[in-house]
Amino acid sequence: MRTVIRIVLGLVALLAIVAVGIYAWATVASDRLLSRTLASHSVDFPIPFPLSPEEVAELDATEEMLQELALQRALERGAHLVEARYGCGACHGEDFGGGVMVDAFPIGTILGSNLTSGEGGRTAGYGPTEWDRIVRHGLLPDGRPAAMPSEDFRRMSDQELSDVVVFIQSLPPVDNVVPPPELGPLGRILVATGQLALSADMMDSHQAPHAEYPPATAASVEFGEHLAGVCVGCHGADLSGGPVPGGDPSWPPARNLTPDPSALGEWSYGEFVRAMREALRPDGTELLPPMNEMAPFAQRMTETEMEALWMYLQSVTPVPVGN
Repeated sequence: MRTVIRIVLGLVALLAIVAVGIYAWATVASDRLLSRTLASHSVDFPIPFPLSPEEVAELDATEEMLQELALQRALERGAHLVEARYGCGACHGEDFGGGVMVDAFPIGTILGSNLTSGEGGRTAGYGPTEWDRIVRHGLLPDGRPAAMPSEDFRRMSDQELSDVVVFIQSLPPVDNVVPPPELGPLGRILVATGQLALSADMMDSHQAPHAEYPPATAASVEFGEHLAGVCVGCHGADLSGGPVPGGDPSWPPARNLTPDPSALGEWSYGEFVRAMREALRPDGTELLPPMNEMAPFAQRMTETEMEALWMYLQSVTPVPVGN
C-alpha cells in the first residue's frame, strides 16, 4: 500500500513539475509575442472629412459655415457607425470610459480602454496614423500588438474611421484609469500556441492601402459585404462559424451564416431581421451570448443596411454546418 501511495505522490509531483514548466514556457512565449513590434504604414486623412465638391457647389455658404456643416455631418455619420454598425460601446462602455472585453478565468481579464479625453484616456495625441494602427491593424502606437479585435474593422474606410474619431472626440471626458490586460494561465498558453490569435497577426498586410470612402449606401451585395466585415471576428473569414477565438469559455460556437440548408439556407429575410433585432431564432428561442448582446445595435441599423447584409450573406459560398 505504501508503495502505491509513493507512486501516486510521485506522479502528482511529476505532473506539477510539468504544469509549472508549461506555464513558465507559456509566460515567456506569450510575453515575447506581445512585446514585439510590427511595422505598419503611415496614413493621413482629414478629421473631419470635408464636404464633397458637389455638396459645396449646392451651398451658398462661407468657408466657416462649410467647415461647421462638414463637422456636423461627420458627427452624425460617426454616431450611427458607433451606435449601429460597429458596436464600440460593447467593449469600451456606454460612456466610452472603459468596459469589459473578456473577464473569464483562466483565460484572463481584458478591459476596453478609456477613449475619452478624461484621466486615463488612451487616445490623447492620436492622429490618423495612430487611429489607423489601433482600429484597423490591432497595433499600439509603438507597434506592439493590442487586444483590439481589428479583424472586424479592417474594411473600414478612411472616411468611416474619421467619422468615428469625430464622434469619440465629441464625448464628455470620463476619468477612469483602466488596468492593462492580464492573461490567465490558459490565456497565456493559448496565445503562446497561436490558438488565441492576435488580430495584428491575422492581417494579410499592414502596408496595404485602405479605401478612402465606403461603398455607396444601397441594398446591394457590395455594400452588404462591407457591412459583414464586423462579422468575421466571431463567424470566421468564410462565415461558417465555429468556436469564437479568445471568447468567453461559456459562449457557444458562432453560427454558420452561409446559405447552406443546414445553416441559414432555410431562413427568410424576416426571420433574419428578427434574430438580429430581437435576438430570437425562428422557433422563438433566445439567442445566446454574445450574439444576443448585438440586438441593441442592430435595432439602430437602417432597413437598407439590413437588406444589404442579408443579400451578401445569401450570396456567399454555402458551407455545411460542421465543415
